[in-house]
Amino acid sequence: MPADDLPETFHVTTDEQLRAVSNLTRHRIMAVLRFEPATITQIAERMGLAKGSSSYHVRLLERAGLVKVVRTRKVRGVTERYYAMAARSIELPDPGEGGPDVLMRHAVADLEAAPMDGERHVRMAHLRLTEEQFAELGARLQALADEYRELSDSSLPDVSLVFALFRPAQPERVEGDAK
Repeated sequence: MPADDLPETFHVTTDEQLRAVSNLTRHRIMAVLRFEPATITQIAERMGLAKGSSSYHVRLLERAGLVKVVRTRKVRGVTERYYAMAARSIELPDPGEGGPDVLMRHAVADLEAAPMDGERHVRMAHLRLTEEQFAELGARLQALADEYRELSDSSLPDVSLVFALFRPAQPERVEGDAK
């Protein structure tokens, strides 16, 4: 399936879908399928998984509607299935106050697993912004990510971009604290 035929966004709405994307192995399988279809064997090889484990996780993703078979071919009497993402991006529901942000947990796990000798750009900045500036920065970050996603080429090495723009919880003041 050409990338142009993919829906832009898949909205995770059911518990089954949320459980499927909450698993780090399945998150990484979706990353393998991000730019090009792959078979169970190819996924297993790229991830260092056993074929049975790869097959199990892909079946759960397929059942949840997150990946789908985009083509098949016969190889020595066996039908080989090629899987791809069901959409260009996956949108998770807001975890709610105090809930785990699955996407950020996976991003941190991927960052921690990335080779330390490779080039990395990791930065945290604390800003003070008006509501308008906050909205503008969010829109600019999204536009920049979209611009570079359009430039993506499956023949190039994979790069992950993660950003989180949010207003942190304010600590409650204890009586007697300095104002």
